[in-house]
Amino acid sequence: MAWYAYCITEQQTLSNGTRSRRPFLLEGIQGVNGGAVFGYPSGEFSVVVSEYERNGSPLGDKHVLEHARVVSVCFRNGTVLPFRFGTIFDSDEALRQAVRANRRTFGQSVARLKGKAEMHLKLMVRDGSLRAALENIVLPDTVGGEYLVKLREKASRDRERQTKARALSVQVHKMFNPLEEEISCKRVDASGMLIDIAHLIESKSVEKYQNRYSSAAKQLKNCEISVSGPWPPYHFLPGKLRTVAGNS
Repeated sequence: MAWYAYCITEQQTLSNGTRSRRPFLLEGIQGVNGGAVFGYPSGEFSVVVSEYERNGSPLGDKHVLEHARVVSVCFRNGTVLPFRFGTIFDSDEALRQAVRANRRTFGQSVARLKGKAEMHLKLMVRDGSLRAALENIVLPDTVGGEYLVKLREKASRDRERQTKARALSVQVHKMFNPLEEEISCKRVDASGMLIDIAHLIESKSVEKYQNRYSSAAKQLKNCEISVSGPWPPYHFLPGKLRTVAGNS
């Protein structure tokens, strides 16, 4: 029997504090392709899974949403460590082996992330002073002086964008004061760039975090800002967990 895996969590959060030795049905949750969702016990942990047919329809965009929905439901009850979308274990033994091999990391991660949530901030920056830096530099096909000039110009504009992004992220950090953060920045078009920030915060501080949004929206000039969450801590898993992909 192959298993599609959504996340791992403490067994007690799924079974009302009782310990089980066999997979148990999680009622009221539908998984990938509308399948039943089970808690697969392994020591103090349970892997949240659905039965999966390898010869069935391929995974697509709708399954991404189904995967995220299951993780979110489990997150309401306790700490979760989400598996990468498309993680499939081909047998009971493969699933158990993955938990055994990563048990210490799972335990440390659950302890570190217990009582915490992820919030997302998106800043769309449309700053007139950045207009030149946001223009796309096309490198010529030929080598030589012209190529080097364009290459230096491109590097200079990249640095200017990154400098602006760092300055804004520092400002945002002071406003929201998260426990940890992950930041990415990309040029959207010739008129703007998108700064995507994930913040790890205490779950009990979600309301306070959301209340800071209005103040941030007023202070961050030339920015369109949006906030979402709380989410499971997708951006704050250790690298070892991200490589646990079964035989997907």
